[in-house]
Amino acid sequence: MAGITTGDLSGGLAAEREYVLDARPEDGVRDAVNVWIEEESGAFATRVGIEAVAEQWDRHEMWLDVAFADGRLYSRRGDGETQPAAGPGGKPTVRATGPLRFECVEPFRRWTVTFKGQVAVTSAREIMENPDFRVKAWADIAFFIQMDMAAPPWQPGTMTPEAAAAMAGKQGQFMSPRYEQLFRCTGSLTIDGETRTFAANGLRIRRTGFRAFAGFSGHCWMSAVFPSGRAFGLNAYPPRDDGEPTYAEAWVIDSDGRRIGARPVELPWLRKLVTGGEPVPLVLETLEGKRIAIDGVTFANTRSRGGHVLPPDWPKDWPIVQQSHAFYTWDGERTTGMIERSSKPSVMGL
Repeated sequence: MAGITTGDLSGGLAAEREYVLDARPEDGVRDAVNVWIEEESGAFATRVGIEAVAEQWDRHEMWLDVAFADGRLYSRRGDGETQPAAGPGGKPTVRATGPLRFECVEPFRRWTVTFKGQVAVTSAREIMENPDFRVKAWADIAFFIQMDMAAPPWQPGTMTPEAAAAMAGKQGQFMSPRYEQLFRCTGSLTIDGETRTFAANGLRIRRTGFRAFAGFSGHCWMSAVFPSGRAFGLNAYPPRDDGEPTYAEAWVIDSDGRRIGARPVELPWLRKLVTGGEPVPLVLETLEGKRIAIDGVTFANTRSRGGHVLPPDWPKDWPIVQQSHAFYTWDGERTTGMIERSSKPSVMGL
């Protein structure tokens, strides 16, 4: 496939940044590995992750969604017995809990993820209307996915001066130290004995540190890699009530292969919950003054189930999170990618 980078994919980051924490850190620290994966034709998409939280180090949190374009959804939330972090070479390259396992095969170049276990059978419609639904049926699911990175990682706060200033303040605490890296992947997915092989695009996130939640008011996060190697990524928070600058950052890799910083000009903020087919166009302006319009439409939307683990005294107007997967078109070239957005219920009229 065209566009796969063959040079240095580290982006200047040390290989040790890829290693997971192998010993319990101080309270409040989270060490996470998660990926978004979109089958190249849009038949289905997945979001898979493990969150290792200091206070429950013996049982890491895990989440898994396999969403099909026809509305079917296989979902699992919970925790599992923490597995050893040491990989084949003795370094902490494995983050695994229960039936879910991530492994760094080569830093910034190749990861794998595997799963074999039972997953709740539901639908995009049901999870939107009732995130805490009672499980009525289970499916046996197994997958193996090999992820080959397609671009160097991006660290939020590195692409524009305004973003750097925002990340150095309170707004940066909503993310915690992290980087994300686009990839292409191949794999096999088995559901109740029926196996399919596939090729897909994806985004991998490594996040380690403290993460604040109080005061968070929403976001828009989008990223994708195209067959030619062009790519984009962005994250932005909505305008603040006090009129102060808000975090908004983007980047593009155009046909020349260079990554350049950009600013979001038009974004599809979350204003309604739908199961798919939602237009999500965006406009970016690079630091060199070039405007780039990318068309988008979702093919699988699911509401985050994170709300069921929040404490009872959590703010009533806490943002609703929607995790989706979309078709993106840039100058006639089409691909699949991710989009996650959140908005307060009061903003959405809910």
